[in-house]
Amino acid sequence: MVELRDFCKKHQRKLYLRNDLKLAIKLDVDGLYISSTNKDLILRPITCKKKFEILGSAHNMKEIKIKKLQGVDKIFLSPIFKDKKNQRLYLYKYLNLKKTIFMKDVALGGINRENLKKLKFIKPYGFAGISYFE
Repeated sequence: MVELRDFCKKHQRKLYLRNDLKLAIKLDVDGLYISSTNKDLILRPITCKKKFEILGSAHNMKEIKIKKLQGVDKIFLSPIFKDKKNQRLYLYKYLNLKKTIFMKDVALGGINRENLKKLKFIKPYGFAGISYFE
């Protein structure tokens, strides 16, 4: 893990550790990613460096509320478009969820070159999509 951290720093890439705050602080990475399945309350300790970010993912209002309590700075709302499991948030539901959050939102799930223009309608802080970058 130390080698990965050093590689990321050398190449100016951010590294976020999943669901393990103590290890993220110990390794001095850029932040923590809290998955939607993690419901444990994670408080940002005073010992965290100033630029330490907490990212999280959510699929519905209940999970968004949990992420707020966990102190998330940026939240991945997903899936916005049809994915392999045929589930999606749809644009209107995304917009409704977005109204309830006071953090930076990142659209995730099923984003490709065909539906990229639809993101202009919801104006997310950012987006992520494997099929878009393939």
